[in-house]
This record gives sequence, structure tokens and C-alpha cells, in this order.
Amino acid sequence: MRAAAWNFLFIIAGLLLHVIAGEAYFRLTRPFLVTDVPSQFVDGVGVIREPNAELRYANWHDDNFVVSRVNGLGFLDREPISAERAAAGCHIAFIGDSFVEAMEAPIADKFHARLEAMASRELPRLGITTQAYGMTNTGQINQIPFYDEYARRLSPKLVVLVFYFNDFADNITAMQALNYGADPDRLPYTSAQRDDSGELNLRPPDAEYSRFHVPKTQERWYGGYWKRLRRISYFAKWLDTKGLIRVAEYPSPIAAWENMIDERPCCAWLLDEYQPANWSRAYRLYLEERLPPIYEDALEYTRFSMEQFKRRADSDGTQLAILSATGEIGTRGDPPFERLSSIADALGIPVISVYDYIVDKGHDEWDGRWSFDKHWTATGHEWAAEAVLEWLKANQEVCA
Repeated sequence: MRAAAWNFLFIIAGLLLHVIAGEAYFRLTRPFLVTDVPSQFVDGVGVIREPNAELRYANWHDDNFVVSRVNGLGFLDREPISAERAAAGCHIAFIGDSFVEAMEAPIADKFHARLEAMASRELPRLGITTQAYGMTNTGQINQIPFYDEYARRLSPKLVVLVFYFNDFADNITAMQALNYGADPDRLPYTSAQRDDSGELNLRPPDAEYSRFHVPKTQERWYGGYWKRLRRISYFAKWLDTKGLIRVAEYPSPIAAWENMIDERPCCAWLLDEYQPANWSRAYRLYLEERLPPIYEDALEYTRFSMEQFKRRADSDGTQLAILSATGEIGTRGDPPFERLSSIADALGIPVISVYDYIVDKGHDEWDGRWSFDKHWTATGHEWAAEAVLEWLKANQEVCA
């Protein structure tokens, strides 16, 4: 018993020594612990960032730590230029999701800022200026107020919608509710719903959305304790990032989802072919050649969002374009690109393909993306800026 007790003490002491050493190491090699994204709800717009707040992004998978300042509008970009300066040149507004917000990149390294710098050297007479309106986890329907309330103020000559393949699903009210644990009737962004005749109409964001949130996972008994620990311990955060300690049960509690959406006009159909247990597969379905019929119908939400933007652009005398962001969407002949281009071609919206540009230049796309979260590194942002610049050189009339 005495020998066993000593062995036990040595094991505990060894573990404690490793914890202390690990904590010291990560505190010395990591500038801060957790991502801090101060946000707010704005009536008629939805959730955006808190104006003038400091935003900290920590990606422990790739040791990427970025501190940025939110601008006065609530977006992760430089302060907006004056209306006079925008009118004097060719102002471009970029609207999109996490590829535009790009928390993992310093603002000066983002593709729209790089584009402005490149254009000042290569297309100086056009006087190109840029502004970005990006919010993570949004689709084009959610982003309509970004144009109405913010981008429109500067009367841009060109509005570019940055499209990633998950936008097909993010534009659908029911699917977005399932994916983010929200009530489909109380989303934090502008959404679309069908009326009795089947027509799609816009619905404003709901300020009370957070009261109707449904967890996507079932936590184990120690989940709450672990959450608090990983917010104060660098070593615990590393263990959590590597997935060495699991605190959540997967899949989501299906009963909670079914009770929420099963009898909603917008959403009841979804459970016929789409189980919440496989919620991530909903995105990837759009990469496949064939879709279940209901998902084909769901593409109408993306078409509807593009029509809304096109109507606004035509009314304001603005050129509208789509930036196809990555290789998941692919190129001509690939199912996702064909789905996107069929919508764009019918509306007369040009599509700029970053992937085509990268391939044409002989680059490997994955050399410009973070290995864990798939967003652009500094190299990826540079390639995206070059792709847009090349398109602008061939289409300078948009700045007329």
C-alpha cells in the first residue's frame, strides 16, 4: 500500500509538472487566449460587430492570432471614405460572409484593401477605392441590408457579391435555422419566406432571436466546467483545439429540432430528406452532380437574393458582379459553378472566378488557404485581389 501510494503521488506530480510546463509554454508562445468578437443587433440589419470595438481572432490550429479594430459602421474594415471621394473615382463595395469579414487576416492584408493598392499603381486614372461589408455565417439574402443601409450611401460604381459554396444553404431560411440552432421564424438576419401563393418575400431580422436558440449539441456533465477552464487556461485551450477532450455529444438532439420546425410552413419539408444529425452534409450536397428535388427547389432562394440585389443595382445605376471564391465551387462544368452561373447568366450578372485565375497562373489553390478553417491566407487574399484586378482591366467601362 505504501509503495502504491508513492507511485500514485509520483504519477500525480508528473501530470502536474506537465500541466504547469504546458501552461507556461503556451502563455509564452501565444499572444492571447480566445477569440473575442463583440457584436450587436441593429434593427432592420441584424447582427453586426460592435462599432469601434477591438476584435481578437485566435486560430490555435494554425497559430494565427490577429487583433483588428471594427470600423464605425460595425464591419471589420477601414473607416468609410467620404461620399465626395467615392464619387470622384470608381468606388467598389464588396459584400459577403466570412471570406469578406476575414477575421483571420489583418485589415491591410484583405483582398479588397490589396486590390485598392494594386489598382492605384496599375489603373491610376480610374481612382479605385474599396469598402467591405462582411459578416460571418450569412448568405446573400441576409446581406441585402448591408447594401441598403451602408454600401448604398457611397453610390458605388460596382458591387461585388462574394460567393462561397455554403451560401446556397445559407440563403434558405429553414436550413440556416437548423445549421445555427435558430428558430426559423426568429432569425437574427433578413430572411425569405413563401406566402400563400408560393412567392418569396423578405422578412426583417428579429431582435428577440436569442431567446429561441436551440443547442446543436448535447453537452456531457463536465461540459460547463470545461468551457470555463478553457477560457482561462492556455493549456486547456490547446487540448480543446486538438480535440483531446470532448465535451459534446453528437448528433444534435433531434427531438428539439423536430419540435421547432416540423409544422412550420417554411420548414416542414426539410425533415423529409434532411436529418439534423447530418446537418453539415446539407452544404456538401451542393458540390454533387445530383440534388434531391427539394434542394433544387431551394436554389430559388439564392436566385431570389440575386434578383433583389440586381433590382437595387439597376435602380441605382450600379454594376453588379459575383466573385466565385474558391475551388469548391469550381469552374465551368462543375455542378456548383453551373448552379451559380445559371442564376447569374439569367440575370446578366458577370461571375469572376478566383479559382480560374489561380489555375491559369499555375498556382495550387491550397497554398493560399489555412489548413483548418479553409479561409484565405495572405497569399490567398493577394490572388483574389489579382483576379478582380485582371477582370477590371478587361471591363474598365464599369467605372464610367
